[in-house]
Amino acid sequence: MAKVKVPRKSTTVDMTAMTDVAFLLLTFFMLATQFKPDEPVQVVTPSSISQIPLPDVDIMNITISEDGRVFFDMEGKQYKEKLIQKMGEKYTTTFTPQQIEAFSRLSSFGMPFKELQGFLSLKPDERTQVKQVGIPSDSLNNELADWVWQARLTNNNVRVAIKGDGNSMYPTVAQVIKTLQDKKVNRFNFITSAESAPPMQ
Repeated sequence: MAKVKVPRKSTTVDMTAMTDVAFLLLTFFMLATQFKPDEPVQVVTPSSISQIPLPDVDIMNITISEDGRVFFDMEGKQYKEKLIQKMGEKYTTTFTPQQIEAFSRLSSFGMPFKELQGFLSLKPDERTQVKQVGIPSDSLNNELADWVWQARLTNNNVRVAIKGDGNSMYPTVAQVIKTLQDKKVNRFNFITSAESAPPMQ
């Protein structure tokens, strides 16, 4: 009896289509990714075991540096454009479309309002050379209160997060908290770095 010879089939798989898809995805992510601009000040946040994640949208960030300078940021390009125009109306200052666009792309800033126009007129690489002195937030000149109030009018759903250096001066932190409470902001988050919880006894 003759043996039936089973024909061997090729085990090679054509990967051309999969390679095309992989490169298309890679190209898409490279073109769609927007890198966040460098922060004007680096802070080392205190650690905690809290695991509550901070939302990605509708956030107002108040940063406090180690030497007590206060910086402000708000998420959302369209909100930033409205915010700078509202602040301009309050302080009777007119910003050019180029300055409004530059403000909407800032990561955060920390300077008196009267210096903001000149700062926004600089080129991006020139802005990085400017040492920002912080937003006035003391009882005599509290511009931070105006930024907080106008930001809330611009986006009613905004949530406040405070990012303070672990070695920040307590009076500055207390003044920022008082400013928020004066503007009826009684719920806010402190941004901390993660720390593992102590083992259960």
